[in-house]
Amino acid sequence: MALEIKILDYGDIELESSFLVLGRDCGRTRRVPTLGFLILGGPWPIVVDTGYRSNQIMETLGMRGLQFHENMIENQLGKYGVRMGDVRYVMHTHLHIDHAGKDDLFPMNTTVVLNRREMEYSVSGLMHPQYPLPDIKHLVDRLHTKNALRFLDLEISGPTEICPGVYCEAAGAHTEGSMNVHVHTADGIATICGDVIYDFHDQIIQPFHEISWMEPRTTGNHGVSKREEKAQIKKLLSNAKYLLPVHDRPAKIEGGQVVGRLHDVVPGPVTQSTSPRNWFPA
Repeated sequence: MALEIKILDYGDIELESSFLVLGRDCGRTRRVPTLGFLILGGPWPIVVDTGYRSNQIMETLGMRGLQFHENMIENQLGKYGVRMGDVRYVMHTHLHIDHAGKDDLFPMNTTVVLNRREMEYSVSGLMHPQYPLPDIKHLVDRLHTKNALRFLDLEISGPTEICPGVYCEAAGAHTEGSMNVHVHTADGIATICGDVIYDFHDQIIQPFHEISWMEPRTTGNHGVSKREEKAQIKKLLSNAKYLLPVHDRPAKIEGGQVVGRLHDVVPGPVTQSTSPRNWFPA
């Protein structure tokens, strides 16, 4: 059976617009989704990213969480007949506040998989307070529990296979330890890219204040250089058939450009348009 990716809707976040795309609409508030991903069709269900812990914790960053009953991770998994205890691996693109907030709801025999460099970076203080105390302390508990945590050393090892058709690679962008998750679907490689991309329209389709052709716009929130950020976005656009960020709907890619958007499942129905601002309905 071919692998497919189901979209998990963990609720929305309201935040300052230039956080998403450098210099855009400074001081204005924007509402964006927070997504996770469920990989099905392999030996066991795999979850990538678990969302934020609570609406209240987002206030520590001056943001507003909009998470409701239907957005709880157990309810999102239940839509696809998956229980928390069925999940073999929880994988993390990185450990920011809106990506690793529900790990403690999974049993300790569910293994959390992350890049070792991201664990180191989470306690460096360099992007504090985007790594909240309860999330990171829970991972330390897993560190001291047999088989509850699996470290990858992607900068040294290169891409690492987790199970047939699913492998991880150092992202080289957003945070020093971010990783991309590549999934081999029946229609090509789908890459879960975390926050390397926040906003397809203003970073890639019509990049904000960029004058060079095929030059992406960086986010307003990254811990690496702008050159690294741009290069890794270009690499994603060159190598994947589908790209799945956490704060925008998945995109279908052809020739390094966005040609359509998807909603609930990848691969799946694609919304296409000749008007970039209508790639996906609001």
